[in-house]
Amino acid sequence: MGIIMTAIVPVLLTLIGGAVLRRAMLRSGQFWSGLERLTYYVLGPALFVTSIGNADLGAIDIGPLLLTTTVPIITATGVLIASRPLLRSTGPALGSMVQGAIRINTYIGLVFISALHGELGIATFAIACAISVPVVNLLCVSTLTLYGAHDDDAPRPKLLREIATNPLILSCLAGLGLSITGIALPTAIASTLDLAASSALLCGTLIAGASISFAWRRRDLIEVTVPTLIKLAALPLAAAALAIALGADELTLHAVVILTAVPTAPSAAILSAKLGGDTRLMATIIGVQTLLSTASMPLMLDWAGRLAQ
Repeated sequence: MGIIMTAIVPVLLTLIGGAVLRRAMLRSGQFWSGLERLTYYVLGPALFVTSIGNADLGAIDIGPLLLTTTVPIITATGVLIASRPLLRSTGPALGSMVQGAIRINTYIGLVFISALHGELGIATFAIACAISVPVVNLLCVSTLTLYGAHDDDAPRPKLLREIATNPLILSCLAGLGLSITGIALPTAIASTLDLAASSALLCGTLIAGASISFAWRRRDLIEVTVPTLIKLAALPLAAAALAIALGADELTLHAVVILTAVPTAPSAAILSAKLGGDTRLMATIIGVQTLLSTASMPLMLDWAGRLAQ
């Protein structure tokens, strides 16, 4: 009952709030695009710097995090690509399906892990994201580059630069540096970061709600269902089984299950548009997963706990 009131209900209400605001009051796409950029480049990184910088890294088991957040993601991508002839999907659709199966909405995950484990949970989840985000970006960008619809004259994405300048990765590294060295930020800077961090979860979840969209066609029954089953069920169960086999503690188990069970991120639609994916399909996958995840994530956590017994 605790997680329902502290995580599920607030996430659901905030998602609904974002959807209502987008359709009834704040209809400008520029507003939501600006808010997403603010959250991605400022508020989210502030949260990661403060949570990791203040965390006791000795309490975080890095080994299981590394394996359990990468092996299932790489496997799921390979299975989807190998299944393309069976699914009879176009290249752009395949690129969007891969994103739907492995991309991570970090903000919904942070709400859940914060409700369960507080600041140490946020730090653990942020480090898990720092491990998995480069892998996810590599797989998504590579798949869209190979299978997406491209203008032959357009430049190919510079993958290494995108990873090296990713604000989530950079903020995690900054937080790790503060935690390892024990350097304390000046009070004014620390208070400013705390103020920015306090808005990250709200803004990130509102953006996810605002991005919910449904535009169905007959093939969507397959091309939405397959990545959604992988993302919301197969991936977290596989990660949980691997984490348990490696002897992960409860905090690590919860972090990897939540990371792999969150819906795909709204930014997946931007990457699809940029690299030739099926943007209409991507928007539908985001909407379906975002709504279903409020019910599926608690189930995944419960099943993971049962597997660990």
